[in-house]
Amino acid sequence: THHWFVGDAMLHGLRLHDGKALWYRNRWVRAPHVAAALNEQPAPGPHGRGTPNTNVVGHAGKILAIVEAGGYPAEMTETLETRCFSDFDGTFGKAFSAHPHLDHDTGEMHAICYAGGEANTIWHSVLGADGKIRRNEPIEVHNGPSIHDCMITKNYVIIMDLPVTFSMNALMSGESFPYRWNDKHKARIGLLPREGKGSDVIWCDVEPCYIFHPANAYETADGKVIMDAAVHADMFNDAVQGPNSKSTPFERLTIDPVATKVTRKVLDASPQEFPRPDERLTGKPYRYAYTLALPEGGDTRFLGDSRLYKHDLEAGTKEVHDFGKGMMPGEFV
Repeated sequence: THHWFVGDAMLHGLRLHDGKALWYRNRWVRAPHVAAALNEQPAPGPHGRGTPNTNVVGHAGKILAIVEAGGYPAEMTETLETRCFSDFDGTFGKAFSAHPHLDHDTGEMHAICYAGGEANTIWHSVLGADGKIRRNEPIEVHNGPSIHDCMITKNYVIIMDLPVTFSMNALMSGESFPYRWNDKHKARIGLLPREGKGSDVIWCDVEPCYIFHPANAYETADGKVIMDAAVHADMFNDAVQGPNSKSTPFERLTIDPVATKVTRKVLDASPQEFPRPDERLTGKPYRYAYTLALPEGGDTRFLGDSRLYKHDLEAGTKEVHDFGKGMMPGEFV
């Protein structure tokens, strides 16, 4: 079996109108190897490495299927046909991200991007409201970290340089996603001024952990940065076909750019993932975060639970909605 991060991309859509579902459909993204299997021509445009199988965003009037680590986005029609693979009108750099974040005040999307085979550089990319990349700022790193997501605040882009890095041993053994937990890689979180140089990043030490998805982040009056996230104790410690951590609480990380330290506080110890806020408040103070429960008992493979959590971060309470036996909600898109 192949790693579930590198499967072929399929989009699912549900069209709603006047309170009714008009249709549901699913379509393969027409990457070259998929089109060949279907006896079709591949969608035009540059393809590069990977397939856009991770997320779907709407930006600059386009629907984009996206992925990290070097694959090009696929532009989709409203009926989920693959229009083309996009290089953002010739402005694409080395890679994009599975999780860019929209600044609702500027209309721009911010992303921290890494490319397979580039061990010492990541990029802060800004996708303008016109659908073109206006900034690709290189940032020096080491060991080829896998950075799945990022977050923004009023003044900063948050970079999570954590101990999951490129593994030559995994690659040589035939692993399709050659990234492993690396005890020798220092865990740190960076605050990059949004228009700053890569050398301006304020790196802050954090206890070893891994974060796929933050909920939100914002700045406090005393200059600290708050970020809430589902935090894994570790990740990819063994040759596995997907996430395999033993615990994933919902935590608050307080990033102090003066002391260059990060403190962690558990908000809810229950295993959970895929946190989201009201995204109109991205980068700003907020009250509610929504997460999906993961199975109890140490099985945190992101599958198999039927509950949705609503966290009231002011009251310190949690509401639970159970969809019922056999119903499994998935990642928010």
